[in-house]
Amino acid sequence: MKSKIWLSTPHIGENEIKYVNEAFSSNWISPVGPNIDKFENVISDYLVNNVKTCALSSGTAAIHLSLELLNVKKDDFVLVQSFTFCGTTNPVSYIGANIIFVDSEKITWNMCPISLEKAIKDNLDKPIKAIIPVHLYGMPYQVDEIKKISIKYSIPVIEDSAEALGSSYKSIKCGAFGDISVLSFNGNKIITTSGGGALVSKNTEYVNKAKFLSTQARDSAAHYQHSEIGYNYRMSNVLAGIGIGQMEVLDKRVHQRRRNNHRYRQFFEDIPGITFQTEPSNDFFSNYWLTAIIIEPELTGGITREDVRIAFENENIESRPLWKPMHLQPVYKGTQFYGEGVCEKLFKNGLCLPSGSNLTNHEFERIFKVLKKIFKK
Repeated sequence: MKSKIWLSTPHIGENEIKYVNEAFSSNWISPVGPNIDKFENVISDYLVNNVKTCALSSGTAAIHLSLELLNVKKDDFVLVQSFTFCGTTNPVSYIGANIIFVDSEKITWNMCPISLEKAIKDNLDKPIKAIIPVHLYGMPYQVDEIKKISIKYSIPVIEDSAEALGSSYKSIKCGAFGDISVLSFNGNKIITTSGGGALVSKNTEYVNKAKFLSTQARDSAAHYQHSEIGYNYRMSNVLAGIGIGQMEVLDKRVHQRRRNNHRYRQFFEDIPGITFQTEPSNDFFSNYWLTAIIIEPELTGGITREDVRIAFENENIESRPLWKPMHLQPVYKGTQFYGEGVCEKLFKNGLCLPSGSNLTNHEFERIFKVLKKIFKK
C-alpha cells in the first residue's frame, strides 16, 4: 500500500528537542516554568502591536476564556462566523449563550460585514456581547470593516486567528486585531506544540486574568483558596519548549505553505472551473495554511469536488471538503443565520488540498498524477 499523504502534518525543526530536553533536565514538567514565559514573550514579540500572551492548552480554551473575560453569560448573544470549525462555536455553548450565525462574503470567504450589521440591527433589543470572525485557512477577514461595525455598536471582537499565525493585514500580523485574539498550535496547524493555543490581547488585565483563570483561579494564599471558578487550561512547560523551537521556523513554514499554493495555481492555471481562495489585494497576506479551491462542475465538464476527493482517497492521499457551515450542523439546528448562503455554496464545491510544509517533490508528483488523470491534463 502506498504511504499516506496527509492534509497537514507537524513539521519539526532542529531546536525543538533542545528546549524539551531543557525542561526535562531542569525538572520543569508542569504548567509553570521558564519555557512558558519565553514562549509567551516570543509570540508577543512576533505579533508586535503591544500585545501580551497567555499560553493555553488549546485554541478552544482561549475562546472560552475570552468569552469569560468579556462577561458573556447564559442567555446572552454572540455573533459568530458560520464558516468555521466547531472549536470556534463550542465555547459559546459551554457558557449557555445564544449564537447568531453570520454568513461569509465571496472575497475572502470570511465574515460578511453587510450580514453582520444586519444581524446586529435586527437584534438591538438583545444583549449582544461579542463578535467572533475567523481568518479562514489563513486568509485575513475584512479587518477594517468588521472593526468599524464593532466600534459603531460597542461590541468587542474576539479574533479567531487559530489558522492564521504568520498572516497579516496591512502589514499588521493576524492575532493582533481583536479586543482579544486566539491562536491554535494543534498538530495540523502551521506550527504546533502537539496540542495548545494562546490568548492574546493589548489589554494586560485580560491576559493576567486569563492566566489566573487557566490555573484553576487559585487565590494568593499559602493554602488552596478559590473565590472564582477556574479551569485547567494552562500549557505545560514541555509543550511550550516545542513552541519556542517552532516559532524559530515560522516564517520558513509560511514560505513553504505559500510555495505549495503557488504550485497548485500553476497546475490549474489552464483548467476551467477551478478557483482559489485568493488575497483580494496587497493589504492581505495569507499564510495559505491550507490551499483551498472551488470546483464548479458546470465548468469542469461535470467533474465534482467529490470526484477529486475520492480519487485522492483511492491513492491514499488525504484531502478534505471545506468546513461545513455551523448553522447547517445538527447540533445547531434552528439557530439564527444571517446571509445569502455564500458559505453553503463554498462548502458544496470546495476542497482543501494537501498543504503540509514538509510535502516532498515525490509526494507532489503523486498528487499531480491523480489530478492529471481526472482533468486529462
